[in-house]
Amino acid sequence: MTAQLTDSTTDDIDGAYAWRRLAVSLALSTIGGVGLWSVVVTLPAIEAEFGVDRGGASLPYTATMVGFALGGIIMGRLADRFGVFVPLLVATVMLTLGYVAASMADSIITFMLAQALLIGMLGSAATFAPLVADVSLWFERRRGIAIAIVASGNYLSGTLWPPILSALIEDIGWRQAHLVIAIVCAVTMLPLALMLRRRANTDEKTDADGRTQRPLPPGASPKTVQAALIVAGLACCIAMSMPQVHIVAYCGDLGYGVAVGAEMLSVMLGLGIVSRVASGLIADKIGGLGTLLLGSALQCLALAFYIPFDGLTSLYIVSGLFGLAQGGIVPSYAMIVRQYFPAREAGARVSLVLMTTVIGMAIGGWMSGEIFDLTGSYQMAFLNGIAFNLLNMAIAFWLLIGTRRRALAAT
Repeated sequence: MTAQLTDSTTDDIDGAYAWRRLAVSLALSTIGGVGLWSVVVTLPAIEAEFGVDRGGASLPYTATMVGFALGGIIMGRLADRFGVFVPLLVATVMLTLGYVAASMADSIITFMLAQALLIGMLGSAATFAPLVADVSLWFERRRGIAIAIVASGNYLSGTLWPPILSALIEDIGWRQAHLVIAIVCAVTMLPLALMLRRRANTDEKTDADGRTQRPLPPGASPKTVQAALIVAGLACCIAMSMPQVHIVAYCGDLGYGVAVGAEMLSVMLGLGIVSRVASGLIADKIGGLGTLLLGSALQCLALAFYIPFDGLTSLYIVSGLFGLAQGGIVPSYAMIVRQYFPAREAGARVSLVLMTTVIGMAIGGWMSGEIFDLTGSYQMAFLNGIAFNLLNMAIAFWLLIGTRRRALAAT
């Protein structure tokens, strides 16, 4: 713990060091994010290996996301207390051990435990929300775009890893592919983590009106706003998980092949990166709430397009539109938290909200698999996602209108 370097200075905020730190954080998020995507690409192989149905094969993903969510909250608190280097060091070790353990799994339960505890909870969890919260402390004027860039690591990971893993699984098998991941994590993440030993100064700063945070909606307490963001995050990502988790299996069911599905997922998440960066620029102009509402509405529209269109070309187009629509939703929550709550609580609060979105992905991934098993198709799963998406939009609208009314009343 004593290896932490000195706090940031005023010149570091929005300065050259902040941007270098952002680049390192993006690299760590991209590498460490493999834990979320390897289990998706491996789903068909796990289904065949252990003789389980689609819902059963989806459980390791759900367990990974639940572990990732709980771990993110723990890692966020560690980052608030000791700086982000400590959770990143833990993550490097645990990802390495986790992928070795997963490669040796002799049952679906053993595989699921390795995914949930080592890879999800103690590994990849440190490379998302804690990094997003840490980056938010090093930027003020360009906070929106900075958060969007580091949050893009999750999608960049989803763009790069699925085709690589698909090729590895085809050439050397899923067990050997997991060993390759373990080696990559061990070799790359430790030197990158060492570059983030410095800690940000979390002394409160005020805006031009002398405020440290925006006013809350009328009648809303900080706990109410936090709870509303938790429900919103849960709902939007139950909706978001349907294409992201099941597009590979969906393409296999339609006869297009698993490799095509992995490629489609890569396209979706690659365009999600474009969406995240663009949303960061938008958030710097209209704020996190406006960006959340815009992204949620576009995601709902894209989900609706999946229902009538299932041709190969149309699926590529709709998946691309979905990626462009939903990329900026999750980073907007970090902006909202930083606008409403103190900087010294950033790690815990940002992690709590972002990890709730992960729980939503976990629930949605499992829920869609079960709906498929019950109905024999994914049509009802898409409708289920649209319903949860509408709930997210309603909460975002309530917060936006309430905050604006409070701000007008104060002028």
